[in-house]
Amino acid sequence: MIRALTRFSTRSPWKVIALWAVLGIAATILGQAFVFRATQPGNGGFLPAHYDSAAALKIAEERFGVKPDANLLTLLVARSDDAPLGAADEQRIDALAAQLARKRVTMPRTEDTMPLAADHSQIPRVSPAMTAPDRSFRLLSVELTGNPADPGVQDTYRAFRDSARDAFAAEGLRTGFTGGIADRVDTADAEKTRTAVVGALMLGVIVLLHVLVFRSVLAALLPLLAVSVIGGAAAGVVVGAALLTGTGLADSTPGLISVVLVGIGIDYFLFLLFRFREQLREHPGQSGREAAAEVAGRVGTAITSAALTIVAAFATLGVASFGQFRVLGPAIALSVLVMLLGSLTLMPALLAVTGRRMFWPSRALRHAPRAGSAARLGDRVARRPLALVLGSVALLGTLAAGVVGMRMDYGQGGAGAERTAAVATAAEISRALPAGVSDPTSVFVTASDGGTLTTEGLGGLAKALSGVGGVGQVAGTVLSEDRRAARIDLFLTVDPQRKEARDLVTGPVRAAVRAHAPAGTEAHVGGTPALFADISTAVDKDLKVVFPVAAVLIALILLALLRSLLAPVILLAAVGLGFAATLGASTLVFQHALDRPGVDFTLPLVLFLFVVALGTDYNILMSDRIREEMERPGPARAAVGRAVRHTAPAIATAGLVLAASFGSLAVTPAPSTQQIGFATALGILLSAFVLSIVLVPALAALLGRSTWWPVRPRRRSRGADGPKEAADRVLVG
Repeated sequence: MIRALTRFSTRSPWKVIALWAVLGIAATILGQAFVFRATQPGNGGFLPAHYDSAAALKIAEERFGVKPDANLLTLLVARSDDAPLGAADEQRIDALAAQLARKRVTMPRTEDTMPLAADHSQIPRVSPAMTAPDRSFRLLSVELTGNPADPGVQDTYRAFRDSARDAFAAEGLRTGFTGGIADRVDTADAEKTRTAVVGALMLGVIVLLHVLVFRSVLAALLPLLAVSVIGGAAAGVVVGAALLTGTGLADSTPGLISVVLVGIGIDYFLFLLFRFREQLREHPGQSGREAAAEVAGRVGTAITSAALTIVAAFATLGVASFGQFRVLGPAIALSVLVMLLGSLTLMPALLAVTGRRMFWPSRALRHAPRAGSAARLGDRVARRPLALVLGSVALLGTLAAGVVGMRMDYGQGGAGAERTAAVATAAEISRALPAGVSDPTSVFVTASDGGTLTTEGLGGLAKALSGVGGVGQVAGTVLSEDRRAARIDLFLTVDPQRKEARDLVTGPVRAAVRAHAPAGTEAHVGGTPALFADISTAVDKDLKVVFPVAAVLIALILLALLRSLLAPVILLAAVGLGFAATLGASTLVFQHALDRPGVDFTLPLVLFLFVVALGTDYNILMSDRIREEMERPGPARAAVGRAVRHTAPAIATAGLVLAASFGSLAVTPAPSTQQIGFATALGILLSAFVLSIVLVPALAALLGRSTWWPVRPRRRSRGADGPKEAADRVLVG
């Protein structure tokens, strides 16, 4: 199947290129146009219904008309001279709020707006909330609908913000906006320039690496172009599948898919390019199409196994209980399958069409390469494998020791957050009111006996909640229209995003609700702290399931590829040690050196999937080449040396490219994204430069052909050796 695809692609390359150009670009455009219709706002919808906060969210939607895509924000209004508000000021503020609640906000259309983008023009819900005790400001509650990740919704919010600001300024009043979409938009605006600069630098690093390695402009730019087309098509396929199946993606999924595909796509193209250049050097008279067909058929097997490893790892997320993981896994798995198809069709077709011109103006094809650092490393691995194994294990073990005392951080804010206008407004509010006023924790009570509820009957519960330490204020009880449900809002004295708020809600608040909910009722606690507390519980359970299932699937794929029982054990042990080292190093950096509350709660799972799955790519490429070299006559250690010499440059370059791709996330303002970017980049570098280039080959050199037990590689006859093999044996001794 693999060779059939690569043969067709190299025999009819222009047909393949044309097909990818048409379908790929079309899928890219449609995917970008509909991506925000396929994404689900918020995290509440990803929790199973049996969690307390999920049940609270359902009551809010069914009984109180809260829309799943509602964006709640707080509008602060104060006098421009900062004098206390008088009764007349409050009347003016409420009158202007009523005008805003009747005025339609039109979504701006710019040249960047996609042709098929939905129109998010709407009439916002604006209502007075409260006045600060010192009368320094009055708060208004605002609701806009739409996916907050959608640029159209963000532009609609900007239009409302500017309109409200102008309306209040005309009356001598100043405004501030915070919460929800206000935080997101202000952060996006603050990091817009930085994001563009980082993206440009990342592309520049990737192009520069290719130029330095291949001395060719075409070899530097063509992989980026091909990966962009394939990646765009993959994202479009994922969006289309989500819309057809009614599956809501997390708003972070498209961006994560893009980073993953850029990294692995360029990796796969690099694997092909290095082997293509080697093939052309060894066979000067061979045509580009013939060389491309032979290389794609051989390397395609390793690429397929590497891609299927990633697919298997991420597909295991389908068994997770947390919906965001359960959707993310299949989405990335599907996109990687599209990238695999492109690697077996479009990439070989481009090699067949360009041929030796791929490496113009470099003259490297005219002569054999000099013995460089890769050859010296291969010689060292062949001569001193035990020392390298001990050194690698000592380094990784030292880093892994950092896992001791590791804490999980479920916060979404904290140190490192941008100091934006929304953050400043939230700080101003918290100086006069409880910190949770802009993001209340809500207790929902429903009548389970068929009766109705009254505010008097819920007075005991409200009183008990007001006596809980950490609850700064309890709002009045709000009844649903049918009086069979009620909502009691709590304003916590601690930031709802922090661990203290989650501990407060899951402990004293829920205990008070259980103890004082009236007979014949059911009560559930919702809001940000409750939601993330339940997410932490779901994630902890999922980690215990996903890790072993993914490990078993990866082991089965390695078993099928390597046709050995011992080699998969070696590779899994190596990547397991690399995973522990990466997690330990991340703990040392963020929890200890930077004094963060802990590592982000998603980091262990993200690292396991990316470092184990993507790192296994390099191990597969190296192991496949070691097996190929061991099929030739001569000592096993010499075969390992040749494998390192020919494969280390590809793995090193691919590792740097992938690390740069993920490392770009480390300079974003979001602390959780910083950790994921830094840790994943570090894990990829360890996988490439320590595991795949040193540890795995050194272990293979120690074990020799027994590495492939019970099916050892068949040695070719000595007559099959050419001058290249003879020279390699002399080189590595």
